[in-house]
Amino acid sequence: MKQNTSSCIQCVGGQKICTYCQSVLIKHGYSKSGKQRYKCKNCIRTQVDTYTYQACQLPIYNQIVGLTKEGCGIRSIARLLKIGTNTVLRKIRVIAKQLPKPLISFGKEYEMDELCTYVKSKSRKYWVAYAISKDTKQVVDFRIGNRTNRTLRKVTETLILSNATKIFTDKLPNYRSLLPSNIHSTKYRGTNHIERKNLTLRTHLKRLSRRTICFSKSAAMLSACLKIYFWG
Repeated sequence: MKQNTSSCIQCVGGQKICTYCQSVLIKHGYSKSGKQRYKCKNCIRTQVDTYTYQACQLPIYNQIVGLTKEGCGIRSIARLLKIGTNTVLRKIRVIAKQLPKPLISFGKEYEMDELCTYVKSKSRKYWVAYAISKDTKQVVDFRIGNRTNRTLRKVTETLILSNATKIFTDKLPNYRSLLPSNIHSTKYRGTNHIERKNLTLRTHLKRLSRRTICFSKSAAMLSACLKIYFWG
């Protein structure tokens, strides 16, 4: 792999400027690889002038988000960005943790459905329960788990708290006890948009395909990748 030798620290008037707070840097010893380290007087962060490992570059985060949304797997991202698979896994978790849930508008109509997938092995079936806004088609909330009231309730409660005027679902019996009858609807073609969303998800993300060996190895990683795909 070709090493990156371009300077990562801006130099103004002969002084090194901090990448994070634009303050003046001072010399702060040497790194283990023998490179000159600098310390910021303001934010107390340390950094070096050049990095040889690509994962230390700030644009890597945006590239990981873009490749994840394009459906690339962990090893594919590692090969394309020339970084380690463990680094990709760690950064995906960090990025997903920093992403906030979208604000939900009050008094809207929603569609809710469940998507079947696997975690760790094909003997362990999991379900992705999620809801989309009927007008914007944006995913407003999702949960991963078994196809039980415990998993579905975490999404239905979000919709009920948003004063939803109508919630369209399929005829799964669980919804009868989770949703008020005056806003719950199972009418024909009421879930057209979310059913099409299911097809889009299976097409874009290999880990959600019906016949695949690319399923997620953990529920936490599945949740992190979906969060980046939906809200990244």
